[in-house]
Amino acid sequence: MSVFTYNLTDSFKIARKFFSLIKEEIALVELEFEASARSNNQVIDYLSEYLRASGGKRVRPALCILSSYAVGGRNPRQNLIRMATVMEMLHTATLVHDDIIDNADMRRNRPSVNARFGNQTAVLMGDWLYMRAFEISLQERNLQILDILTDITRKMTEGELTQLTMLGRTDVSEEEYFDVLQRKTAYLFSACCEIGAILAGASPEVQKALRDYGMNLGIAFQLADDLLDFTADEEILGKAAGADLLEGKITLPLILLLKKEPSFAEKLEQVMYDGSYENVSRETILIALEKHGTLEETRMRAYAFAEKAKKSLELLPKSEYRFSLEEVSSYMIERAR
Repeated sequence: MSVFTYNLTDSFKIARKFFSLIKEEIALVELEFEASARSNNQVIDYLSEYLRASGGKRVRPALCILSSYAVGGRNPRQNLIRMATVMEMLHTATLVHDDIIDNADMRRNRPSVNARFGNQTAVLMGDWLYMRAFEISLQERNLQILDILTDITRKMTEGELTQLTMLGRTDVSEEEYFDVLQRKTAYLFSACCEIGAILAGASPEVQKALRDYGMNLGIAFQLADDLLDFTADEEILGKAAGADLLEGKITLPLILLLKKEPSFAEKLEQVMYDGSYENVSRETILIALEKHGTLEETRMRAYAFAEKAKKSLELLPKSEYRFSLEEVSSYMIERAR
């Protein structure tokens, strides 16, 4: 049994605390998502409802709202709710496309859109969500926000393309790994926080502080996800456990392991070649990770990025919203304990 176990009760407690200040705003985001994803096209309408009903933690819109409030924005103004919804729509579109690329069958304990409706439908639905998100964001008539959104969309696409060149490789460097991580995950977190600050009329200095906070938080979040891929079961993950390696992806715990035991590459290559853990079990890999302490090292790296995120908030006035942003960094890591 791994020393790393997913403490679901504690994680939910932290998450509830994180969302408690803005539960009314998140409810408004849900309504806005439902309204914004409607279409006269029955196919799109049905797929939108399927995606929305699958749920999600709504971390990204929550960060947008909390960041805005933490720098002086007050009351759930329509433009803040609208842009928080845009961030969730962009995230959802990314997940739809990622599942196609990864041939993923499950997402949030339900069949993925590509598994349920086919790749062609999923591609077009992801495209529609991207375009709808940009259509909504145009209502702001804010070039700075549009610049941020176009920049992160480009970076996310570049990250996905770069990752394709790394599939099946066991010689992936930390530099390559973190470059993809930032592009696929952290830049979107960063944008959520920066846009929240912009909508509150924050100074450029404060906008940068929240941009940096989101970037470091996003890195910590993904490192925790990488840990969960090894330590959580399928019910908790909402998708296949150990899926990253099956898809040919080498994450930080394995990169660190291969530095200490290069010969283990043969076992990892076998798993990627087989597309299963039939010949090399997950337990074998987990034992090696624990033996060399690379799960713990990855978790410590995640904590370090979470602390860097907290430090960026020192520029903000003390408030319950700033405190909530500080707390969410702990939630990101604790969910992987």
